[in-house]
Amino acid sequence: MSEKMDDFLEHKVPLDAIIVHHFGNFIPFITFLVFPIYVFITVIFFTSRLAGRSEIVAMLAGGVSFYRILFVPYLFCAALLFLLQLAGNHYFIPLANKGNARFEEGYMNKNRITRKENYHIQRAPGIYYGLETFNFTNNTGRNFTIEVIENKEIKRKLVAKTILYNIAKKNWTLKDYYIRDIEGTNERLITGEKMDTMLLLKKEEINTRTTLKEEMTSPELYKYIWEETRKGRANMEFFVVENYRRTAVPFATFILTLLGFSIASRKTRGGMGWHILMGIALSAFYILMMQFTTTFATNGNFSPFMAVWLPNILFFIIGIIFLRVCPK
Repeated sequence: MSEKMDDFLEHKVPLDAIIVHHFGNFIPFITFLVFPIYVFITVIFFTSRLAGRSEIVAMLAGGVSFYRILFVPYLFCAALLFLLQLAGNHYFIPLANKGNARFEEGYMNKNRITRKENYHIQRAPGIYYGLETFNFTNNTGRNFTIEVIENKEIKRKLVAKTILYNIAKKNWTLKDYYIRDIEGTNERLITGEKMDTMLLLKKEEINTRTTLKEEMTSPELYKYIWEETRKGRANMEFFVVENYRRTAVPFATFILTLLGFSIASRKTRGGMGWHILMGIALSAFYILMMQFTTTFATNGNFSPFMAVWLPNILFFIIGIIFLRVCPK
């Protein structure tokens, strides 16, 4: 609230819009973002209270299996929370993000792009589009290029000084253009003043925000990845990572529940302080590792699938080790 208050006052945003459209969409987003950490800390706190009062010892002495204590109340509740977060990540949170983006665009003129510079994209295998600038106010672009590359050599290049998007016809008009066809040492040059044409390019694609992946439900995200990959677009790692993350993060609820129970079920003389400290440290390490592997996937050659699931795999192994060594 303190971060956004100046913007709210400057743009005179109504109070009901702030409560309903901004915080109503932001609170679910931030809640589900750290949901596994909530579960982890809660499991440690609750189990530490049981262990500190010797209730776990009493249950074991009464003949209740250690694994029954784990599987029946803990992992059963973890399964319910997993389903809740799965539905949230795949459907409800993207809708909330989309609603918040519309709020900021409508009331505070944020996310509203009026000009795009240095836009480059691969539209099909070997076909690359480029725009120096594009103005969304008058739908006009400057210095538009199309390059057709085969075997690392340019076979055709189109350059237009001006490009205009026709809203009614949904096509493009190129002005002051030339086309170079290159075949070995032979070259053919075609020039013209004006040409109407269809391109593998939509105006909406130029206006794509970096947060678009967070505003698409999973069916929309699957479709977007499939269509863009079919066109041969490169640098889709951000969208692929987001696709895997929506399932991997809820699955961490099981792993962190297992790990939290294994840590906190041992009764310690110092009470729950040590358990809480261990929980916070492991939570921080989990978040750090998730960010670390995601960065490698989006900026390097690391597999997006492994980048998202590696922290879960590592913490699952750690959880099994803690479970084996804890007293039963």
